[in-house]
Amino acid sequence: MRSFLFVLTLLGLSACTSPDLPEMVMCHDPSTAITDFASFASDKDFRAAHPAPLPVNAVHAGKMIEFPVEGGASGKAFLIKSHAKTDKYLLLFHEWWGLNDYIKNEAAMWSHELGINVMAIDLYDGNVAKIPEEATQYMQANDPARSVAIIRGAAAFAGPNADFRTMGWCFGGGWSMQAALALGDKTKGCVMYYGMPEKDVAKLKTLASDAIFIHASQDKWINDEVVSEFEKNMLSAGKKLNVYRYDADHAFANPSGQRYNDAAAKEARAVAATYLRGKQ
Repeated sequence: MRSFLFVLTLLGLSACTSPDLPEMVMCHDPSTAITDFASFASDKDFRAAHPAPLPVNAVHAGKMIEFPVEGGASGKAFLIKSHAKTDKYLLLFHEWWGLNDYIKNEAAMWSHELGINVMAIDLYDGNVAKIPEEATQYMQANDPARSVAIIRGAAAFAGPNADFRTMGWCFGGGWSMQAALALGDKTKGCVMYYGMPEKDVAKLKTLASDAIFIHASQDKWINDEVVSEFEKNMLSAGKKLNVYRYDADHAFANPSGQRYNDAAAKEARAVAATYLRGKQ
C-alpha cells in the first residue's frame, strides 16, 4: 500500500501548482501522515470501534458542486453560501465514512454559526460508506496527491480573494492539517478532531496559522503519545498549538456514532466555535 501510494504521489506532483494560489510556493506531500492513519483500518479493534453510523435527518440546505482538479477528474464538495456576501470559507473534512448527511448537516450548522461560506470537501470522489468494511476500502484507497489536488481545486473555485479555515474529524482531522499546510498563507485557522498530526517539523514550519487539537483521552490510536509528540513538534516549528483534552473515546463528537459523548461534544464544539470566530 505504501509503495503504491508513493508512486501515485509522484504521478500527482503536477497538482501541487495552481495559478489561482500564487502564495503557495512549496509542493506539499501529506502521504506519510495520511497513510499512517489509514493503516489503523487494518486493526480489527479500530473497525470494531466504528460500527455503522446511525441514520440522521438531512436538515442542510446547500448544494453539491463540481470544480476542475488539475491532473484528473472534477472534484466534488457540498457548499453552503453565507447569506451575506463574503470571501471567508470554512473547509470541512469528513470522517472515514465519506461525505454523508451528517457532515452536510455540520456544514449547515457551521455556516449559520459563523456567518461564512462552508465547503465540505469530498475526498472519496462520490463514495460514501455505510459499513466499516466499505470505509476501510475507501480510506485505504485514498490517494494523498489526488486529495491535495481536490483541495486546491476547491480553493480555486472559491476565488482568488478567498481565505480559509479548516476543520475535520478522524480521517478528516488529519486532512484538516494537511489542507491548512497545502493552502499556504490563505490559511487563517485549523481545527483537528482526533486526527493524525503532521510529524515533519520542516513541513509544520510552513503552517501560516495556529491550530487547535480536540483530543479524546481514551483514544487508543490518536493517543496521548501521538498528541504529546505533536505538541513538541509544533513547539520546535515555532507554531502555536492548543490541545483540549476530554475524557472520551475516539469519534466522541459524532452524534450518529455509538461512542458519542454529549457533554464532551458540546464543550468541544463551543471551543471550536470560539476559536473560529476569532479567525474572522
